[in-house]
Amino acid sequence: MIIEGMAKEKQRPSQSKEKWLMEKLKENPELMERFETIIKITESTDDPKQTADEVEELLLEAVRKLGKTSMESWAEKVEEKTAEEFKRQNEKVRYGKKKS
Repeated sequence: MIIEGMAKEKQRPSQSKEKWLMEKLKENPELMERFETIIKITESTDDPKQTADEVEELLLEAVRKLGKTSMESWAEKVEEKTAEEFKRQNEKVRYGKKKS
């Protein structure tokens, strides 16, 4: 499913891809923040003493955080969808805490 979606994305014109990406990043501010961090690290040339190894370490950590944020976002969406599906299939089940 994901690969099919990616193939469809390749068919979009460049401007359309940019618009779609910006919409998705606006919907997912945590991901936008992670990408901003990666771009800032990539463009940072302020510290000439910083070695390539240090920059690589910063980028690796930023990518790890991006992966963690992405997985958390995905899991939340799957959980919501699963809960909705369960509720739809089990309409008679009562939800919430029992009143004492």
